[in-house]
Amino acid sequence: MKNVFKILGVFVLLFTAFSLSSCRDDDDPADNDFFAGTYKGSVGYTDGSNNISTDNGEVFVTKIASGTKYNFRFSSGIPDLNGLEFEKQGDNTLVMVNSNALVYVRIDNNELKMLYTVDGKTWRANCTR
Repeated sequence: MKNVFKILGVFVLLFTAFSLSSCRDDDDPADNDFFAGTYKGSVGYTDGSNNISTDNGEVFVTKIASGTKYNFRFSSGIPDLNGLEFEKQGDNTLVMVNSNALVYVRIDNNELKMLYTVDGKTWRANCTR
């Protein structure tokens, strides 16, 4: 039984080391098929009379399996944005595809700037890592 725990412990240690090394602060989302990182700073959301805004917010960004779709998980009670699809054009430039939204998203290893408006709802972020 002790051997099982030792083997399990080694796997947990290796998985943890791999997970931490795969999310370095110098990772650029445009250059990776998979990406996860937390950006901190000013975030906001407006939906009619509902207005949420804070200078101490967070956005957890993940680039999911397809390598072109991103999820943005906001703090402060702001609804998440999931499955936004981007296409890489040139160095570190992502352009939104298949959308009727008003979109400005600039994301790299150091900062996230976002203005996303669709169906009368607006998400904003001005954050760094």
